[in-house]
Amino acid sequence: MSRAEPPKGCRRCPRLVAHRRTLARAHPDWWGGAVPSFGAADARILILGLAPGRMGAHRTGRAFTGDDSGRTLFEALTRNGLASGTYDSDGRDDIALQNTMITNALRCLPPDNRPTGEELSACRPFLAARIAALPRLRAVLCVGRVAHEALLRCLDVPQTAAPFEHGAEHRLNGLQVFDSYHCSRYNMNTRRLTPSMLDAVLGRVRDAIMRDGNAPE
Repeated sequence: MSRAEPPKGCRRCPRLVAHRRTLARAHPDWWGGAVPSFGAADARILILGLAPGRMGAHRTGRAFTGDDSGRTLFEALTRNGLASGTYDSDGRDDIALQNTMITNALRCLPPDNRPTGEELSACRPFLAARIAALPRLRAVLCVGRVAHEALLRCLDVPQTAAPFEHGAEHRLNGLQVFDSYHCSRYNMNTRRLTPSMLDAVLGRVRDAIMRDGNAPE
């Protein structure tokens, strides 16, 4: 197992292990474990979310797949030339990411979607290894404040040096880091985030790697 990808049955966080076991009794056919990164092995863009959703990646085993936030993200990636194919909420599809990989700061489902600081710290080595294993990586899109803060801790950058704000862009340790509100159903329904707002950020991410001489293929 790559250091960048935890084993499905990762046991680093006792609370998360107990939560997985409880859900597995009711849903033995679900993935129910640590969720691997998804996308291009030579990615120049890394999209970083918070954690698997109960009806999303915890169920399907693929990052941002299975719930409303996943559909919103994959549709936006397709509109912006960073994904091709047809998305299905069960993951039985032919969607392919172009020049892009998706991962989470926490690889296992936390109760009530609320990870503890200790759990994020325990999972941080996998994020650091994931970044190190992408030699062509140029840009990171943080989907939500917690993902942004997890990345800064991973890069050993003070939170005050790069505050989270939707649409913000930072140059950190040789990476272009972009921020977006999370594409959750709540944020989309309340229009805190709209498809056009998400497209605007993704367009800037795509353009950043093009300016770097690394256009999507």
